Amino acid sequence: MDARFPEPYLRQTSTVVFCAVDSLVPIRGRFQAGFDEFCMELEHLGIPIVWTTSRSRAQMDEPLRKLGHRHPFIAEDGCGAYIPEGYYNLRAEKTVRFGRFTCIPIAQAQPAASEALEVISEESGVPVVPLRSLSPRELAQNLNLPEREAELARQRDFDEPFFFAGASETDIARFRADAAHRKWVLHQRGVLWSLSLGGNVAQAARELSKLYQRIWRFRPNAVAMATPAESTELFPAADRKLLLTRQTLAETGGGRTKEYSLSAPDLWEGILADIKGR
Repeated sequence: MDARFPEPYLRQTSTVVFCAVDSLVPIRGRFQAGFDEFCMELEHLGIPIVWTTSRSRAQMDEPLRKLGHRHPFIAEDGCGAYIPEGYYNLRAEKTVRFGRFTCIPIAQAQPAASEALEVISEESGVPVVPLRSLSPRELAQNLNLPEREAELARQRDFDEPFFFAGASETDIARFRADAAHRKWVLHQRGVLWSLSLGGNVAQAARELSKLYQRIWRFRPNAVAMATPAESTELFPAADRKLLLTRQTLAETGGGRTKEYSLSAPDLWEGILADIKGR
């Protein structure tokens, strides 16, 4: 390890946790109860926890700071894997620099998505409103956020967030079919959509796993944690899958997927025991 970055910045362990955090670390309001202590315990055990999110790199600055998160994270729905300065003593191939992070790009960087959105809107005849086209006040009103926080939401390295402008369900279906034909990636969260040229959460997770494997010289066990809405894209990269549900009681699913209720009083204790293989 680089002597400039003292222990325990990255310690050898047999497990890497990939955790979808949009439901656990809201943009506004409190973190999921106990999640901060859970992250601290993983840190104590030397187990890296890689966050995955639909948010931009700029939006993640504050929660990363608040929880003291020092490990990589995957942003913009798998468009890029961001690695803190000096985290690995090896460099991944084809990296780019964004702020204080080295990034493994999975999607094409901006302005590719911005230009693609204009093309598909024009050719399909379906009007859209990119977030970048809104005034600060309009942006804040549409996202229901203070202007400063809303501005962070449209500072994107890869994808292009937008709204449909008076489009019918038929229009949206045609737009989606056109994007799928071009192998462009769409994500929907309420009325807000985003378009990227190649975003893939599972691929981003696999790229980070490869770096851990190169450093430790063995393949770590990849554990993924996500709600049902977030699990579809993340779970394909995992050896073990922990599904976080809103059920009253936790239930164990079949195979390598185990369900945990977010309302269970012993939620994080059970997950820690599972991660440690008890």
